[in-house]
Amino acid sequence: MKTVQEVMTADTETCTTLDNVYEVAVKMKEWNVGAIPIVDRDQLVGMITDRDLVIKGIAEKKPNSSKVTDVMSEELITITAEASVEEASKLMAQHQIRRLPVVENQKLVGIVSLGDLSTFRYANERAGEALSDISEHTH
Repeated sequence: MKTVQEVMTADTETCTTLDNVYEVAVKMKEWNVGAIPIVDRDQLVGMITDRDLVIKGIAEKKPNSSKVTDVMSEELITITAEASVEEASKLMAQHQIRRLPVVENQKLVGIVSLGDLSTFRYANERAGEALSDISEHTH
């Protein structure tokens, strides 16, 4: 059985709690990502997604200089690198999330996405089911 460590992206770009919303949006564009983990002293404290920027930032008419802490999600679902891909897919389906931060002692060590899981969906039927479940719920 494959582990999260085998499929995750290990060198994950991050922002800090000192960044503002505009800086995060620029970094998302530069890095071509839809979510960026937020760290404070190497500890994972939140996640900000492109959807957070639109819903919590623009829609609530917060200025570009808003602190990332005003817009980020703080209640995160996380997983460890040793967990199985099946466990990751179940968590993603259960919580309807597309990205799962991988942590060790609150420190971010990577991120696993639906794309990472879908690569292995033929080898792991559960990952494919999670992808289908989440895709169905978002349309």
